[in-house]
Amino acid sequence: MNIEEINRRVMEKSEMVDKIISEVSKVVVGQEYMIRRLLVGLLADGHILLEGVPGLAKTLAVNTVSQTVKATFKRIQFTPDLLPADLIGTLIYNQKTAEFTPKKGPIFANFILADEINRAPAKVQSALLESMQERQVTISDTTYSLPKPFLVMATQNPLEQEGTYPLPEAQVDRFMLKLLIDYPSKDEERLILERMVKAEEIPVEPVLTPADILSLRELVKEIHMEEKIKEYILDLVFATRQPENYKNLHELKNLIDYGASPRATIYLAQAAKANAFLEHRGYVIPDDIKSIGKDILRHRIILTYEAEAEQISQEDIVNRLFDEIEVP
Repeated sequence: MNIEEINRRVMEKSEMVDKIISEVSKVVVGQEYMIRRLLVGLLADGHILLEGVPGLAKTLAVNTVSQTVKATFKRIQFTPDLLPADLIGTLIYNQKTAEFTPKKGPIFANFILADEINRAPAKVQSALLESMQERQVTISDTTYSLPKPFLVMATQNPLEQEGTYPLPEAQVDRFMLKLLIDYPSKDEERLILERMVKAEEIPVEPVLTPADILSLRELVKEIHMEEKIKEYILDLVFATRQPENYKNLHELKNLIDYGASPRATIYLAQAAKANAFLEHRGYVIPDDIKSIGKDILRHRIILTYEAEAEQISQEDIVNRLFDEIEVP
């Protein structure tokens, strides 16, 4: 398929995604950044880790998107006493048949909101992360495939750290995007106030099906990416590992303990294509990388004690990379 043909098909099909954004915007005020990143994750087949204070419409956003694509949605509240079986399911003994039958857990849905993932112990986190990676679950000795599409949006509450179990850095790497969500503006909050005090429920029209999403994913894979864009992605990732090889980045060597993994390279390419699709383009431009790059890199850089002592954050490092790495 040539670029003109890809571009024509993308312009034609991406209007479907505009309809999703339009339907979600009826219910969710503001939070355009979160909604668009949710769609990037959906189109690029990646999961999302979201950090923000309570009450920022995280559940509402993912639930509304699931309604627009006629998909199943489950919200799982993570707590310290949660067990892996509460997530993936277990075997139940049937007295009539004298057999054990599987009872599938809430993980068997298209959209999962894993609320406050850092509240649950390591075993539960591992069960979720394994199902995210493998797209399947094993109950006893039988393996079950998870529904397609399958998207996990996990949230972390940055406020309380007592009684929490922070996700290990190596496991955070399995999330395609890490989003930092802030409060709405005053005008947006006024609109929230006006909408939410009304008695009537705002109807959301389904505009796509799960099969349509799988079809769109195949089209997103076809989006054209030039060699110089691929080189730009590689430079960004390698600058996190070997900053001394890049102009004006020498001092980062003492600040970065571990750089981004090869997953960052793959996810930058996939998410950039999804972002180009949302922009109705059949080809990737550097602005696609810049738009989604921080969300992909911020949780993949492990800082040294020296960086922490100087109060330098991962965000500072990522901003520096995008400022200094030459744009094709």
